[in-house]
Amino acid sequence: MRRVTVLVRGRVQGVGYRYFARQKALELGLSGYAENLTDGRVEVVAEGEEAHLELFLHHLRQGPREARVEGLEVQWGEAAGLRGFQVY
Repeated sequence: MRRVTVLVRGRVQGVGYRYFARQKALELGLSGYAENLTDGRVEVVAEGEEAHLELFLHHLRQGPREARVEGLEVQWGEAAGLRGFQVY
């Protein structure tokens, strides 16, 4: 099990991005959370199988239709045992 921490920049707040991330994470069996940051980015943390996390990153690069993703900062680590997927 792995963990990925992603900082997403672009037009990603106020467009349903966190709920999009939650939906895709749950479809892939991932746990974690998505949260708006004060600087306009969204932080997404997810844990699960590495292949599922790679596919999740693909979805995060696309985002929902209303979003405009300009880039992702991705950091890999070891899973800490998160459960469920929360939106903050």
